Amino acid sequence: MQASTARYFFSTSCSRVVSVSLSRRHFLNQLLLSCSALALPAGARAEPGEYYDFYFTRLMYESGDWDVDQRMPSNVLNSLIEYTNLKVDPRERIVPLADSAMLLAPFCYLAGHKLVEFTAAEARNFRDYVNRGGFVFVDDCNHDIDGLFAKSFEAQMVELFGDGCLQKLPEDHELYRCFFEFDELPVTSFELNGWGDDLVHDYLKAIVIDGRIAVLYSNKDFGCEWDYDYRNKRWLAIDNTKFAVNIVIYALTT
Repeated sequence: MQASTARYFFSTSCSRVVSVSLSRRHFLNQLLLSCSALALPAGARAEPGEYYDFYFTRLMYESGDWDVDQRMPSNVLNSLIEYTNLKVDPRERIVPLADSAMLLAPFCYLAGHKLVEFTAAEARNFRDYVNRGGFVFVDDCNHDIDGLFAKSFEAQMVELFGDGCLQKLPEDHELYRCFFEFDELPVTSFELNGWGDDLVHDYLKAIVIDGRIAVLYSNKDFGCEWDYDYRNKRWLAIDNTKFAVNIVIYALTT
C-alpha cells in the first residue's frame, strides 16, 4: 500500500496514551451496570472474572451484505496486542444491530457492498448508541462515492441525524496523531485497481457529537486492505494496520 509516513511514539508515550481515562469505556461500563438485564451476544459471554479493555464488535444488519472482510478483525486485534498495553479480547463478536446488546460495545464496525436500509429496531439502536457516546467505524467496501452502499448509508445518516451530518474530517484531526502519527491519510491499494470510481479519496467523513467523532465513515475500503492473515504482516514494508490502531485508540480515549 502507498502509505503515508507514520511516525510512532516511543513505548513510554504509547503507555501514556493507552493508560489515560477511557471515557467511552467508562460510560459503557456504567450503562452495563444500569442495564444489567441486557445479555451479551451468543458466544461472546465473558468467563467469571474475565475483563477486557477492548473487544471488536461487527454489526449484523438485515439489508445488504454485512459479513465481509472476514480476516480483518483478527488482524486488527493482533496489532492492538502488538502495539498497545490494552487487554484485548482476541475474538470477534458479531452482534445484530437490532439487538440491544450492541449498546454495550466500546467500538462497532459496519461494512458492506450493497443496500443499507435499517429496520426500525436497527435505526433506533444505531441512533441511541451514537448519541450515548458510542463509536461506529463504517467502511464502504465498494470504495465508490456513488455506489449503492454509499448512497443508501448516507441517506440513512441524514434520516437519523439530519442534513449535513456527515462532514469532511480535517487533515489535522487528532485521529491522525492519537497513537501513530500520520502526515496524511493513508490510501488503499483498492482505490487504484480500476474498481469503483478509481479515485483516491483524500478525506474521511464523520458525524461529530459534542466535539468527538461518533461515526467515522470511509469510502477507502480499509476493511479489504486489512483483510489478510496477521502472520503475513512480516512481509510488508509498512504495517498498514497501524491506522486501525489509531481508530481504536481514538474511539476509546475521547
